[in-house]
Amino acid sequence: MHTDKRNNKSTQSMTVKIDYFSDVLCVWAYLGQIRVDELKQTFGDEIDIHYRFVQIFGAAKQQVSKNWEKKGGLAGYRNHLLKMAENWPHIEINPKVWAEVAPESSTSVHLYLKAIQILIKQGEIPNKPRDNNQGRSIFEQAIWMFREAFFRDGRNISTRSVQDEIATTLALPLAAIHSVIDQGQAHAELYWDDEAKQNYRVPGSPTLVLNEGRQLLFGNVGYRVMDANV
Repeated sequence: MHTDKRNNKSTQSMTVKIDYFSDVLCVWAYLGQIRVDELKQTFGDEIDIHYRFVQIFGAAKQQVSKNWEKKGGLAGYRNHLLKMAENWPHIEINPKVWAEVAPESSTSVHLYLKAIQILIKQGEIPNKPRDNNQGRSIFEQAIWMFREAFFRDGRNISTRSVQDEIATTLALPLAAIHSVIDQGQAHAELYWDDEAKQNYRVPGSPTLVLNEGRQLLFGNVGYRVMDANV
């Protein structure tokens, strides 16, 4: 038993498992990260977030071009994001995004991140927070740095050179990451993410799955709703 600091009620200690599905190129996951951080700060060890990836932007450049063909194409989508960002001061959108820098696919980024996740699970990469980065683990920092590199800095994160640069900043072992990708292990883990997506009937990015799939929080969900569900 422990005391719940938020309502001073004595509650049974338990860990709530959360599967967090997102696409690294999804702007809603980018702006919603602040809520996930707050959720972790509020509940601490009472929640266990498992990060999974969905290929919403699996053919990113082609998809955006097609979906926005009658609304200005890639530049039109970029303008939409810039306008939207005016309402969210905690995020930055680079004018180059999509109009000048349009990644072909988010899949290569997800494979790179799955490789990091595998090496963490194997104990080859410590997953403890560094530099007091909002309490984020190394893996969470990596995900965030990829998102910032694209949305804030306007860099093509689907390229191996940018991926390696981010990993180097975090002092991660490049050779080991490349090996996990080249040997197919990262592909296998991404496959299981897709299996979980189908089993839980995840509608898109971002989606929080709780209570073994009985609760799904999809899209631009407010923090109070997330807190209440947890």
